[in-house]
Amino acid sequence: MTEARGAVTAAGWAGAVERLAAARRLLVALDFDGTLAPLVADPDLSRMAPGAASALARLSLIGRVQLALVSGRPAADLARLAQPPGGTLLVGSHGAERGRMAGGRAALEPVALSPARADRLKAISSGLARLAASAPGAWVEAKPFAAVFHTRPMANRDAAARLQARAAELGRDLGGHVLPGKMVVEVSVLPAGKAAALARLKRAVQADRLVFAGDDTTDELALRQIRPPDLGIKVGLGRTAAELRLPDPPAVVRFLDHLATALAA
Repeated sequence: MTEARGAVTAAGWAGAVERLAAARRLLVALDFDGTLAPLVADPDLSRMAPGAASALARLSLIGRVQLALVSGRPAADLARLAQPPGGTLLVGSHGAERGRMAGGRAALEPVALSPARADRLKAISSGLARLAASAPGAWVEAKPFAAVFHTRPMANRDAAARLQARAAELGRDLGGHVLPGKMVVEVSVLPAGKAAALARLKRAVQADRLVFAGDDTTDELALRQIRPPDLGIKVGLGRTAAELRLPDPPAVVRFLDHLATALAA
């Protein structure tokens, strides 16, 4: 794994871009929060970095490129906030939801919880809500198949870390699948993961090359599985198995523009 380091210039990523540009069919898969959009305390206020929509539009017009957004967000929220180009594949809830953008809207494959899983989700949500009530600033986000325990608004980071550990323990005790992230703990009632989701996507679109960019712990699990000629990109600080590191969402936008230019040429 590589240590945290600074920005990578266009010269630093030139070799990786050249390798991707040689693809017969390229899957460009991107996380949303922290990758295309800066992290914010309120997930509903998240917006893509300037130029991101334009870069995605450029890539979507290249015939041998398949765009995909792969996020822990519900797929419907991902489509609403990102508004990606038509034909973009949507993978939400860490792989539990799948769909495609069509006519400016998300066309999603139906997924239903069994009664037992629905009851388990209620128990998990209630337990995490009681835990959040004990600490000002902590709160719980409801998702179709998961409950997410947030601590980002808490000023005391040590207290937040202890609370996240308790949330993870509670989730496991209640039979959930625990996915820790940056100042969040997601507890899902469906098994999911971005590594498996990316592998399915690559097979489904018959891509011979893949590039995936992400910033969080769940993204790192996927980045560990990526090997050349595919490319993994870590966004932000922290140890990583990714080949390339970019400092922030604006740098991701610059990389995508550079990639679109190389592919078009």
